[in-house]
Amino acid sequence: MEEDETLQGELERAKVETHAAPEIGRRMSVSDFLCHCCYGILVNPTTLNCGHSFCRHCLALWWVSSKKNECPECREKWEGFPKINILLRDVIEKLFSDAVEQRKEDIQQNSDVARSLATFQKYGNDQMPTVTNTGRINPRGGGFFSGVLTALTCVAVVLLGYHWSSREFEEDLLVHKPVAKWTAEEVILWLEQLGPWASHYKESFLLEKVNGRLLLTLTEEDFMKEPYSIENSNHRKAIMAELECVKTLGVKPPQNLWEYKAVNPGKSLFLLYALKSSPRLSMLYLYLFDYTEAFLPFIHTICPTQEDKYEDVVTKLL
Repeated sequence: MEEDETLQGELERAKVETHAAPEIGRRMSVSDFLCHCCYGILVNPTTLNCGHSFCRHCLALWWVSSKKNECPECREKWEGFPKINILLRDVIEKLFSDAVEQRKEDIQQNSDVARSLATFQKYGNDQMPTVTNTGRINPRGGGFFSGVLTALTCVAVVLLGYHWSSREFEEDLLVHKPVAKWTAEEVILWLEQLGPWASHYKESFLLEKVNGRLLLTLTEEDFMKEPYSIENSNHRKAIMAELECVKTLGVKPPQNLWEYKAVNPGKSLFLLYALKSSPRLSMLYLYLFDYTEAFLPFIHTICPTQEDKYEDVVTKLL
């Protein structure tokens, strides 16, 4: 008996629930889905951030006339670009399909509405992020960063072009050319750069046609003999010291700004901007981390020794 009563109660509840849905549907009317702008049934309902929904074309007409991104009812500003509420649209079209179709026909015949919708949609397309061919969406700041990237790329191309064009000139410098490949003229150029005193011996080097290979075989005794006949011992020592340096490095060591730039392009660029913007910190950096190769040559260049002048003064006083 108890099982029969339970079964009968479940059947009655099922009947009540079955009849409840149609009753709810019958209680809904067009007035429940009215747009608060045109007071007609919602067509393509668009829901704003505040929660209010309006016809798409009504919101477009409001935006075109006011040029304000705010709700027509509560005046709360909306962000982004409003989209159609798909769920609400489907419900209205299923419940009141005839009324919706009639309204759509009326809207399509109004040219002002069509222009407003097109203008509103164009504004939305400009606000929304663009989709690339790869299907990835760019962030809103992508335009700025792409501009920065383009500018940096242009700068890099200019620098590389300058670097490649300058390399043609720098390849002729002795700081890049191995000593064994020096010509007789380049040996004379190397000799002249030792100082004004060395120019007195270039004639003998020209007569012997001393090239790079021959230069590497010369000794101090050879410089004492004919045809070189370098009688000054200090001059011989200076030439031999420079020759040993060339043998060790394999190339001529840099002696001026252009040669130093050719050998150390990255460091030269760093010094160019670092010494201009922050000279004290740059000198501290060179002193701590590049003392031998950069700091000492820089100091010796800008602050040459004054020993010779002091000796001349002492000699005059004596």
